[in-house]
Amino acid sequence: MSTSVSTALPVPVRVNNSDDPAEILRFALDALGSGGAALATLVEIRGGAARSLGAHLAVSSDGHYCGYLSGGCIEAAVAAEALKAMEEGRDRVVKYGEGSPFFDIVLPCGGGVTIAIHVLRATEALEIVLDQLADRQTVALTQDPKSQALTHSKTVPPRSGWYEGSFVSVYRPQTCVVISGQTAEADAVSRLAHASGYQVQLLSSSKDPNAIEIDRFTAVVLLHHDLDLEAAVLERALTSPAFYIGALGSTRTHRRRTELLRVAGVSSENIDRIRAPIGLFGPTRDAASLALSVLADVAAARLEVFPS
Repeated sequence: MSTSVSTALPVPVRVNNSDDPAEILRFALDALGSGGAALATLVEIRGGAARSLGAHLAVSSDGHYCGYLSGGCIEAAVAAEALKAMEEGRDRVVKYGEGSPFFDIVLPCGGGVTIAIHVLRATEALEIVLDQLADRQTVALTQDPKSQALTHSKTVPPRSGWYEGSFVSVYRPQTCVVISGQTAEADAVSRLAHASGYQVQLLSSSKDPNAIEIDRFTAVVLLHHDLDLEAAVLERALTSPAFYIGALGSTRTHRRRTELLRVAGVSSENIDRIRAPIGLFGPTRDAASLALSVLADVAAARLEVFPS
């Protein structure tokens, strides 16, 4: 007579604090190649929540996990559920907070969330998403609860959510900040942008503005104390799809800038794209405060153009 022995599941352990979708998907892809992985996705919010629909948590079969679905209050519990799903080889859905059977797990925001846990079985969809994000393209994954399949989406909706019975997670390239200016302010903005996880291009005085790569996920930051020095880069920015163009200088300086642009034949619509004086708050009198003001303005502008 044989007796089956149940093997204890690993204890979930967070391995990093990143909430960058590309890093989370890369972790899931690597984990799948080394033993097994599951991808947990925030698919419903009831009331308030700390994360947006489509947020991910990736879990390895050894219990390691990364990503966020809340402010940190449910992630270990979700990772434990993901480990059970991997053991069973079946996707599952769990609820926390309002409307949940887990009375011992309370969300500080007072709301509730639903998490869809998908046991990863193939690499192709994740590889396509990561490749397209690296090429700075918007891309999406579709999770079908009926077939328990995760596929690359041929069409990308405006934002993550439910579409025709499947949940679609939308991913956009990270913000790229192009910084023009050989000043203490430029150095401070560059350091803070790097620390914020943005891509950064700090332009040298010899850089040909026409060679600058600017897409619709790019913010152009002009930190010159002379309008003549910014002119070539500003002209390039105004002919680009950049979602943000900000320029250093007082209100009086910007009036002068506007006059010069009008004389040069630049349309009022294009001139209105320039945020000047630059920054979310001001005036500032030191480089660190200016960097905070500028990047807060960049982050706010991106949310306006590309809502979560």
